[in-house]
Amino acid sequence: MDSSIPQEPPKSLAHVKHVVLILSGKGGVGKSSVTTQTALTLVNKGFNVGVLDIDLTGPSLPRMFGVEKKQVHQSTSGWVPVSVYKRPSVKEYPVTDQDDEDDQKPKVERGNLSLMSLGFLLGDRGNSVVWRGPKKTAMIRQFLKDVVWGSAEEPLDYLLIDTPPGTSDEHIAIAEELRWSQPLDGAMIVTTPQQVATADVRKEINFCKKVNFNVLGVVENMSGFICPHCAECTNIFSSGGGLSLSQQLDLTFLGNVPIDPRFVEMIEMQDNEQNNGKKKLIDLFEDCELKPIMNSIVDKILDKNLPSRI
Repeated sequence: MDSSIPQEPPKSLAHVKHVVLILSGKGGVGKSSVTTQTALTLVNKGFNVGVLDIDLTGPSLPRMFGVEKKQVHQSTSGWVPVSVYKRPSVKEYPVTDQDDEDDQKPKVERGNLSLMSLGFLLGDRGNSVVWRGPKKTAMIRQFLKDVVWGSAEEPLDYLLIDTPPGTSDEHIAIAEELRWSQPLDGAMIVTTPQQVATADVRKEINFCKKVNFNVLGVVENMSGFICPHCAECTNIFSSGGGLSLSQQLDLTFLGNVPIDPRFVEMIEMQDNEQNNGKKKLIDLFEDCELKPIMNSIVDKILDKNLPSRI
């Protein structure tokens, strides 16, 4: 990496406490799904979360969160990310007869959730991004420098960065921009159980070592299939590849995430302009089989007690 680059952290990260990258050396392992589920889990735990989608050729997170039709706005400080979920004020909370009973239970107030993606800047979902490396690099640097995350009054607890597969120009641009923004929490590595996937993921872990990204742990995605009728989990892609990789490289194994068709249905059922959904994805996720699994994975990261950047 060029040592002549100015040693200044992106100003957009001035009010961000923790930065977590979601990486994988292979495409199609479900990084965007893991990013979405991690963001929902953190928000449900009361954290303010921002998600930056820099998978430029396949920006799927606006669709995942049901905000495809929303637009990014420009402020004097930079781009303002799209609000996916905003914590209601006290006046907006509905009062019910159940409140007296619930007063005895500890309540965790949800945090805010915001999203920035190239998908908001494309005129149509079907438009392709045909860019050479330098233009991709410039776009990523602009995303990292010019998006307004949090404020002094309400800082962002976690910024999740969803990346494209591989170790290409985009990853080098991320590493160059973030190397002056230490301390970073590090990277969640996503794999699927098959050896063909873990072999590519091993390359991504070596990339992290070369650019001094801490590896928070490995998530084995698509580890089994949850039957929507009986809830039984079947290992259609085998199982254990992520655990084996973690043990070989002495990394934390964060957990197994199975395929759950209900989660796909929730994405389609949520409130958006294309359907008559009645709830936000964050509400539907409460009844998802994946919720306790993701709680366990996120708790393993939180238990590391990594230092805040601010």
